[in-house]
Amino acid sequence: MVDRVLQMLGIGRKANLVGSGEFKTEESVKGGAAHLVLIATDASNNTKKKFKDMCSFYHVPCCEYGTKETLGRALGQEERSSVCVNDAGMAGKIRDYLNLGGIVNG
Repeated sequence: MVDRVLQMLGIGRKANLVGSGEFKTEESVKGGAAHLVLIATDASNNTKKKFKDMCSFYHVPCCEYGTKETLGRALGQEERSSVCVNDAGMAGKIRDYLNLGGIVNG
């Protein structure tokens, strides 16, 4: 089965529309660049809470998706706990694939 979300993340990485890792994700959310944040399902509870709270405060859609390994592999990197999509169009398309309507934090 083809995972379109992971494909989109790979394309976004090559086009420099996606950031990954806790520091880059936090920087993008706080700087207003992030349009969507994905958190690995196997990330620590502290990491999940940190990003869900931050995204809620800054009104950035956020959800859990994939594992650290699958997110990292999609980006051609090592394991990643968080990924931010910094392009509105790409974020909208990924939200469509995930069947997310408005802002989702959970």
